[in-house]
Amino acid sequence: MYAADLDSIRAAAERVRPHIHRTSIVTCGQLDTLAGRRLFFKPENLQKTGSFKPRGGFNAVALLSEAVASRGVVTHSSGNFAQAVAWSAQARGIPAHIVMPSNAPAPKVAAVRGYGARVVLCEPTLAAREATAEAVAAATGATFLHPYNQAEVIAGQGTIALELLEDQPGLDAIVVPVGGGGMISGIAIAANALKPGIQIIGAEPFGADDAWRSKETGVRQPQLDPRTVADGLRTALGTLTFPVVRDLVDRIVRVTEEEIVHAMRLMWTRTKLVVEPSGCAPLAAVLSAEFAGLDGLDRVALVLSGGNVDLDRLPWS
Repeated sequence: MYAADLDSIRAAAERVRPHIHRTSIVTCGQLDTLAGRRLFFKPENLQKTGSFKPRGGFNAVALLSEAVASRGVVTHSSGNFAQAVAWSAQARGIPAHIVMPSNAPAPKVAAVRGYGARVVLCEPTLAAREATAEAVAAATGATFLHPYNQAEVIAGQGTIALELLEDQPGLDAIVVPVGGGGMISGIAIAANALKPGIQIIGAEPFGADDAWRSKETGVRQPQLDPRTVADGLRTALGTLTFPVVRDLVDRIVRVTEEEIVHAMRLMWTRTKLVVEPSGCAPLAAVLSAEFAGLDGLDRVALVLSGGNVDLDRLPWS
């Protein structure tokens, strides 16, 4: 029915396990007190390449046949998926072509090149990125990997839920940042299969709330001029991720820019974890007035999606 299922997610877990970190749950009594419930943080900021993205990226790369893989892979990304694909291709020993916008932060471009990938710069528009990636694929024979709207990627991201429920089987809810929806889709599919009744809650900025609008209307909505410090959450839901969000995600909690920055400060100062704004959206959601009104959620997991912060552009500088 959906792009992935529990079997494909379990297979992805076996596939990626030798190559990624199994991130250990972190707790913080001060944040528990602020939230009024037990919080369990899944620190994917400590994952390979600094985000959850290698789970899906590596799974997609690993599933390519030898003949197809030898021609390489291509994707377009200005951030975490770019690094994930570059790293995954390097691990398999195949070429990677990463299309990045010309205004991408220099440290991210350098990181992608550091993993051995070829960077192809283009104009900073989605249309230019897609057209350039298509041209690179045509010229090289490389296989295009989508950052979130691809079954193998969704299955890989779902491995987060397997680990969470192995470590904390008594969870009442999992709160996940929502951008393109690949991570929350994989988590929702796995968690609902393993523990029916668990709440899956998305955290999304008011300034990039296509998932909330899509869930409210029952129709996939476009992302309209997204404006948020959480740059990883500016992407719209895909054709594969929207049905999962519609059917298996219980609610989307929207948060303000001020709430995201406040949560980021708390995360850095109370847990000593360097988490990017997108990864702090779940804490912002859990501390919000809307979440305070949700009963029966005493043990809540929060996925800290990444830690690739531009230290020259901190939101409180």
